[in-house]
Amino acid sequence: MTGPDTQTLADRVAAGERRALARAITLVESNRADHRIAATALMDALPDRQALRIGLSGTPGVGKSTFIEAFGKSLTGQGMRIAVLAVDPSSARSGGSILGDKTRMEQLSRDPNAFIRPSPAQTQLGGVARRTREVIRLCEAAGFDAVMIETVGVGQSETMVADMTDLFVLLLAPAGGDELQGVKRGIMEIADLILVNKADGDLKPAATRTCADYAGALRLLRKRPQDPEGFPKALTVSALTVAGLDAAWADMQALTEWRRENGHWDRRRQDQARHWFEEEVRQGLLARLTGDAEAKARLQALGDAVARGDTAPAAAAQEMLSTLR
Repeated sequence: MTGPDTQTLADRVAAGERRALARAITLVESNRADHRIAATALMDALPDRQALRIGLSGTPGVGKSTFIEAFGKSLTGQGMRIAVLAVDPSSARSGGSILGDKTRMEQLSRDPNAFIRPSPAQTQLGGVARRTREVIRLCEAAGFDAVMIETVGVGQSETMVADMTDLFVLLLAPAGGDELQGVKRGIMEIADLILVNKADGDLKPAATRTCADYAGALRLLRKRPQDPEGFPKALTVSALTVAGLDAAWADMQALTEWRRENGHWDRRRQDQARHWFEEEVRQGLLARLTGDAEAKARLQALGDAVARGDTAPAAAAQEMLSTLR
């Protein structure tokens, strides 16, 4: 796909055609060389629109999909159009993914104002697929008001999602004991909101205690320049009864508006664009390294030498880099 076809697809995406958006996402997620050329042309042809980008991460079993469905229905009920990009873990052996998020968000998937797209994480660290940022831009061009990115799970590498979103939400479950120790400091430092889910029924008292624990932990962290007074904060929510969802959305809007008024929104978007430019350069250099037959053979030979113990990994890496022009 090149030339007029790319422009036509861009126009159809901008007009909000769901089939065109799905086709465009498939194109940008492809690793074929000709598809990458077409995808680059497509991205250049898109209109410049912005949506609120919300990153969402949480431990397995916390109810991310249930929360997103309830929260998404709440937003579409207000007349908003939302897109959900759900990144599924991939098998390290086969590269396959279950991609079951549409089955877990049955009601939201039938909502005409919602668009759900599961994507395999493949080998990409950071809880997001490599092309997630381009997919976000496609959704913005298609006129969605908010784009939610559900990451693979909680971990130090999950912080990559913060480099492509405006707000980062950490979803946790009520628990007893040392659950505070189970969440990495790094992910707490980038969280804008911590939402303790399942605050209903018998779990409500535990959820309240857990929320208080995390609120106390947040007060111990160093103040960030992009936060107004009171942020980041911890709240209790229930995806089952929808309690707390309106309050969470109000806080997201208040934080977004403050950052816009104080210049943090634009600076964050600029920093993110620079970061992903540099990331594309790194990925391109790596692809060129592994795509060149001579370089690939040299890489294999040095790798074998390291495996045998004939040379140290750092020395072998230095030797490999010294051969590059």
